Amino acid sequence: MPSRRRPYARIPYPEGLGAVELWAGDALEEMPRRLAAGSVDVVVTSPPYNLGVAYGKYADDRPRPEYVRWVGRAAAAVDRVLAEDGSFFLNVGGPPSDPWRPWDVARAVAERFVLQNVLHWVKSIAIDRAAAGRSSGLPRDLAVGHYKPLVSRRYVHGAHEYVFQFTRSGAVPIDRLAVGVAYSDPSNVGRWRRASGGVRCRGNTWFLPYPTIRYRARDRPHPATFPPELPEWCVRLHGVARTRRVADPFVGIGATAVAAARLGVPCAGFDLDPTYLDVAAERVRAELATRASPAAGPGTAG
Repeated sequence: MPSRRRPYARIPYPEGLGAVELWAGDALEEMPRRLAAGSVDVVVTSPPYNLGVAYGKYADDRPRPEYVRWVGRAAAAVDRVLAEDGSFFLNVGGPPSDPWRPWDVARAVAERFVLQNVLHWVKSIAIDRAAAGRSSGLPRDLAVGHYKPLVSRRYVHGAHEYVFQFTRSGAVPIDRLAVGVAYSDPSNVGRWRRASGGVRCRGNTWFLPYPTIRYRARDRPHPATFPPELPEWCVRLHGVARTRRVADPFVGIGATAVAAARLGVPCAGFDLDPTYLDVAAERVRAELATRASPAAGPGTAG
């Protein structure tokens, strides 16, 4: 059973329907202590990629076998708290020089879970006007999104990362149209009975760019994070109505917590670094303030 120790920060929802709780400590130990077995319906997280990134409290340079075993231990911690029909969304990337890294991580997790979907988070994309077709109305070729520039004579820029959806059975129902996209050809709505809502499954490629960063220390005070829309879409895909609690064992500056607050779903986040948790709490409060504002529009990009 979870201990009675208080979380580092607790931000209640104004509706009185839960809260975001942020815990300071090692999630591999803390998460099973603080959360009851089977109490989490969706886990969305992105562990360190073992690239030597300068985190505040974590050494991101383990030997490869040790790193893979560590990921397996993280999966074991998730296993203890995830509901029987829950979803574990794992975001992993890697350098072009090591394309097997995400799949080595996935294999470690697959010792406990079934890989149900492989999603591709596209951070930057170039669309040729000719390929988009006349109906797109593009006046010229389009390049949108952000990527980390790479100077190389061997590799192209890395503009995508993986999001692996793991479940216990591989047969968990999902809400595909919750992150759907409108048909570009309206004639499909009349042609297919399932298209009567005017929305189709988005597929396994999700274009979600980072917002433009003007001042890194202010806009992204964490060396590796994802936009809140990514965990938001994961929860929507699993099914918001079926989600009692979201958890993120490597919550960092709180993208998953912000997404949960946006959706009104309780969330538990864990991180070693209280500095990151302070930023996460501030972002959650800002999100809730935006939701409470009469002028606030929809909180999702999808």
